[in-house]
Amino acid sequence: MSSLRLIVGLGNPGAEHARTRHNAGFWFLDALAAQAGARFGLESKLHGETAKVEIAGHSLWLLRPATFMNASGRSVAAALRYWKIEPEQALLAHDDLDLAPGLARLKFDGGHGGQNGIRDTMQHLGHGKFHRLRIGIGHPGHKDRVTPWVLGKPGKDDEAAIGRAIDDALAVMPLAVDGRFPEAMKRLHTPKS
Repeated sequence: MSSLRLIVGLGNPGAEHARTRHNAGFWFLDALAAQAGARFGLESKLHGETAKVEIAGHSLWLLRPATFMNASGRSVAAALRYWKIEPEQALLAHDDLDLAPGLARLKFDGGHGGQNGIRDTMQHLGHGKFHRLRIGIGHPGHKDRVTPWVLGKPGKDDEAAIGRAIDDALAVMPLAVDGRFPEAMKRLHTPKS
């Protein structure tokens, strides 16, 4: 597989959403940018904020859409077109209800799993052939409680667990960026002893 050229964090803009579960993709992207010593700048034609970083000897872009989660695809599609990046060279980091806090998983292709940022991106691209970093936020137990759950802030234990999952994902990013996805997946998906 080819190396990554774009990593996108999905979330909702604004201070009121900053620490919500739905912004786990932003948490990851911010941690990745901080690790690389990068700062984001507004790029209005891409409907988001961007930063250029170097990871594992590869130069790549980070994108934080300034649209709301449900309209993330507009920003992602604009960035892919503008930088002439194939969807297969992109990774989208997002919250995932089907994973417990503390877990992160890499995936390529597939459905949207009910995640609206992934759904909108798939609608804009016409397919789902891009990499995903799924960051577990847990499920509230009943579908009627999903919206307040994702838009709510996690408790201390869940926030710490999400932070550990992000740290685990950061540790395998050099492999993923280098296109060594099977190795990155094995390392990320293997339970720590």
